[in-house]
Amino acid sequence: MIPRYSRPEMVAIWSPETKFKIWYEIEAHACDAQADLGVIPRENAEAVWKAKDVEFDVARIDEIEAVTKHDVIAFLTHLAEHVGSDEARFVHQGMTSSDVLDTCFNVQLVRAADILIADVEKLLAALKRRALEHKMTVRIGRSHGIHAEPTTMGLTFARFYAEMDRNLARLKTAREEIATGAISGAVGTFANINPAVEEHVCKELGLKPEPISTQVIPRDRHAAFFAALGVVGSSIENIATEIRHMQRTEVLEAEEFFSKGQKGSSAMPHKRNPVLTENLTGLARLVRMSVVPAMENVALWHERDISHSSVERNIGPDTTITLDFALARLTMVVDKLVIYPDNMLANMNKFRGLVMSQRVLLALTQAGVSREDSYKLVQRNAMRVWEEGKDFKTELLQDEDVLKALSPEEIEEKFDIGYHTKHVDTIFKRVFGES
Repeated sequence: MIPRYSRPEMVAIWSPETKFKIWYEIEAHACDAQADLGVIPRENAEAVWKAKDVEFDVARIDEIEAVTKHDVIAFLTHLAEHVGSDEARFVHQGMTSSDVLDTCFNVQLVRAADILIADVEKLLAALKRRALEHKMTVRIGRSHGIHAEPTTMGLTFARFYAEMDRNLARLKTAREEIATGAISGAVGTFANINPAVEEHVCKELGLKPEPISTQVIPRDRHAAFFAALGVVGSSIENIATEIRHMQRTEVLEAEEFFSKGQKGSSAMPHKRNPVLTENLTGLARLVRMSVVPAMENVALWHERDISHSSVERNIGPDTTITLDFALARLTMVVDKLVIYPDNMLANMNKFRGLVMSQRVLLALTQAGVSREDSYKLVQRNAMRVWEEGKDFKTELLQDEDVLKALSPEEIEEKFDIGYHTKHVDTIFKRVFGES
C-alpha cells in the first residue's frame, strides 16, 4: 500500500525483514523438535540458533532467488551462509515450502488482526463517548433521504457503536480461525516428518496445528478472514456516508473538523468539504476488493497449486494496511466531529410539524376512525404542507373532519417532541449496558 494510506506498525508486519524472521523461527523451532525426537543431532539444532540476532540480507536473498527462481530455497541458502553449510544441513528436514509460507502468512494475519482489533476498540470508545454526549440531541430521522420521524444524534452514534461491536466479535472470530499452522510435509501426510514437530512449532508461534492440511492450509480460513475485513470496511463506509450527508450545505447537522489553515478548494475559498469521509468511502472499496479473490482462492487443484499465492502476496498487506489506516482515520473523524444541534432542530421543523403525522394517524384510529379514513384525513392536510407551505398543526385544527374525532388539546399533545425520546434510555441500556 502507498505510504499515504499506511501506518508503520501494520506496514512492519509485511516487511521482507519480518517475513524472513518468521521463516527463520519456523525452521529453528522445527529443528529443535527434530532434535528432541532424535531425528537430527542436537548440536545441529543449536547451531541454527546462532542466527537468532542476524539481520537477514534481503538484497542477498533476492540475488540468490534470481538464480534459483525459488524464494524458500533462496532463504535457506542465505541461512546456511550464516550458520554454516554443514551445521545447516538438517534445516527444513522433511518439510515443504508451504509449511514455511503458509504458517508464516497466518502468523502475519494474526498479528495484523491484533492491531485491527485494537483499532476497533478505540473507535468504539469514540463512538460511545459521542453517543452519551448527544444522547438527547434531537434530529430528524430520514428514510429514502426524506424526513420521517424524530430521533437523536445519540441514537445515530449508538447504532454505529452496536455495528462496530459486532465487527469486533467478527474480527476476534476471524483471528481465532486463522491462527493455525502446518508443518506436515509434501501433500500433508507427515510421511517425512513427525506430527510432533508441527505441534511444537505451532505452540512456539502461538498457533494451533491445522487438523488436516494437504500441502497447504485450507483457504476457506483465509476467505472467512478477508470476508470479515470486508464487512468492517462496509461499516466504515456506512458511518462515513452518514457524516457526508450531514455535512451537505442544505443539511449541515454535522461536519468534519476544519483545522486552522486548511483549504477546501483550489478554486472556491469558501469550501469545507467532507474529504476524510469521502476518502474513507474509497478505502472501504479497496478493503472489499480482496473478498472475492480470497473466496476464489478456496478452490485449489488437488493437494496444492499456487494460484492463491500471487493473490495473497497482494491482499495480505494491502487489505490489512488499508483497513488499519481507515479505522484510525474514522476514529479521529468521530472524535473531532462538529455537531450542530440548532441546525438539527431547524431541519426537523422545516416542514412545520409534518413529522408528527403518524401520531395523528394513530390517534384518529384510536378515536374510532377507520385506518383508511384516518390516513386520508392526515394525508390531505400533510399535502398542503408539502405543496403550499402550510403549518401541519394549524391545518389539522381547522379540519372539521379531524375535529369530530380529536379535540384541539388532543391534537396539540401530538406535537410533543419528548414522545419520540421516551425510550432512548432503554435503547442505550441494550447497546451499552447499565453504564
